[in-house]
Amino acid sequence: MITQQTIERVFEAARVEEVIGEFVQLKKAGSNFKGLSPFTDERTPSFMVSPVKQIWKDFSTGKGGNAISFLMEHEHFSYPEAIRWLAKKYNIEIEETEQSDEQKEQINERESMFLVSKFAKDYFYDVLMNTQKGRAIGLSYFKERGFREDTIEKFDLGYCKDEWDNFTKAALQKGFDIKYLKSTGLTIVKEGGEKVRTFDRFKGRVMFPIHSMSGRILGFGGRILTNDKKAAKYLNSPESDIYHKSKILYGIYQAKKEIAKQDNCYLVEGYTDVISFHQSGIENVVASSGTALTPEQIRLVHRLTNNITVLFDGDAAGIRASLRGIDLILEQGMNVKVITFPDGEDPDSFAKSHSDAELKRYLEENAQDFINFKVSLLLNDAKNDPVKKAGLIRDIVTSISKIPDGIQREVYVQECARIMDISEQVLFSELAQLIHKGAKTVERNTRKAEPKLQPIRKEQTKQKVDSLLLLEKEIIRILLLYGNEEVGFVNWVNAHDKHGRPILEKEEYLNTVSNELYLNLQEDEIEFTNDVFRVVYYEIIHQLNQDEKISIDKLIANEDPTIAMAVTNILMDEEKYKLSDWSRKDIIITEVEKILPKLVTDAILNLRRVLIERKLTAIVTEGQELANQPQENEEQLEKENHYNELKEEVINYLELKKLLYEKLSRVI
Repeated sequence: MITQQTIERVFEAARVEEVIGEFVQLKKAGSNFKGLSPFTDERTPSFMVSPVKQIWKDFSTGKGGNAISFLMEHEHFSYPEAIRWLAKKYNIEIEETEQSDEQKEQINERESMFLVSKFAKDYFYDVLMNTQKGRAIGLSYFKERGFREDTIEKFDLGYCKDEWDNFTKAALQKGFDIKYLKSTGLTIVKEGGEKVRTFDRFKGRVMFPIHSMSGRILGFGGRILTNDKKAAKYLNSPESDIYHKSKILYGIYQAKKEIAKQDNCYLVEGYTDVISFHQSGIENVVASSGTALTPEQIRLVHRLTNNITVLFDGDAAGIRASLRGIDLILEQGMNVKVITFPDGEDPDSFAKSHSDAELKRYLEENAQDFINFKVSLLLNDAKNDPVKKAGLIRDIVTSISKIPDGIQREVYVQECARIMDISEQVLFSELAQLIHKGAKTVERNTRKAEPKLQPIRKEQTKQKVDSLLLLEKEIIRILLLYGNEEVGFVNWVNAHDKHGRPILEKEEYLNTVSNELYLNLQEDEIEFTNDVFRVVYYEIIHQLNQDEKISIDKLIANEDPTIAMAVTNILMDEEKYKLSDWSRKDIIITEVEKILPKLVTDAILNLRRVLIERKLTAIVTEGQELANQPQENEEQLEKENHYNELKEEVINYLELKKLLYEKLSRVI
């Protein structure tokens, strides 16, 4: 178990904007940062990071928290794993106490799969670099491909010996369960008869570990080195709880910082393309690992940049097969360019046969817009055939229709009209038909997916605002933002003038905002009705009793996710107010310090008002029910007494309400 001292050092060192910046492209927005949500498919940034408060909020999903909670949400880390990740990032030595057997048993299956995968990565690398067979076969292959040892280490390349169960035996000896060797696909288990046989899935292959964006090992790709015609040249890990081929890009972990820095991502096909580019100084590159590009993979890049440059081999047939990927990129609202290499060349071979400077220059000079690329690729097929040419134009307009931005679509239509020597009006007409057709298809599919609902009356659609909930939230907000502030308050007390007539006298005093709220709530014996706000309030009071001050950092870092999430949501809502063009009608944010006493008193009095009104409603309802109940003669007197008690309660509460409105009018 990680010691509390280590956890505290991690919290002190971690900067939320630095941590999240490794996964999401953030841009300055006033004193905060904004970016695209890493949890939803959005085109307008709603993800906000506050360096001052050290918190984040995703307004598209409602999620929020600190650096730890982000790693737990985004990377599915456990709390200890998130601490370890941050400790490694900030070079903090982890101090631990011995884990109990019960704690060890709590490691879930998913985490066990990650542990097995990490062991496999380390084992294959060790075999490659430190065994005779590994160096003679695996390392010599990588050296022949031109990979330096520092590059091999950077990508954790390895080698699995050409023996039936060399790796499996080593893993079992280290205490790993065969269950997780099987579920990760590292070991093939065959059961037949009385004996269970195990085989290494990747035997005789050089290994390419596949990392998540945070660096965890999700799976492996293995290349065979023999001329076995029955075996696949490349073999990937099977789908599992931690590895989904369609949702990951090879090299994203090594490339993420440079992608964000260069604001562009090169997309290639294979592992060696990525590695060769890195070795040539082009690090903003990822690979789809030989699979058709998926929306999930594109969104992974979209978190870091809005620009993708697709690199194609010189094989024209392969290029045509990959054109659908361009439309998918356009659908995500991203900018796409295309680079093709000379016939017979691919990114790997081109990088090896040219200097670093020549490679960079080629990439800069040969990037072309997707329209020019499609025209240059397909126009030769059309030549002077009007039907084929019309098909090419329709194909290009179909791609343009995928673009969500209207202005961008118009610019591309104009460019297409210029290149193809055709009327813009014709293209716009075709574009409009395609967009309309697409919209109708979406609507039809949506209707099919929607459950049949009963008609909703107008009055049912009106949401009733819970005023008590809003006031409870306002009190928590005031405590979080201004609880430690000391300001001057006013109290009105009963007194008499010089003639002995009763008057209200103004009494001024100093108090902290937190004490003022606490004393008033205690005086009225008010309990929060909302479970979440009640938990947060008690935690704040506990802090005040311990330290006499409210610590936002401790609330955000609270191990109770209910507290951390509620506090984060309120604080980030405040940041959203600051960034908007309007301000709350009762508070001008920039003047909040001046009106703090009024803000506090207003919240207390309004809470009392709502509670009194609810109590009055409850009493009146009870009285009406009592009046309508038939009673026997002997119960009539008891009924009348109770009814009179209720009337007296109503009179008392009405008097309280009257006094309350007088106080509110003085505050206003």
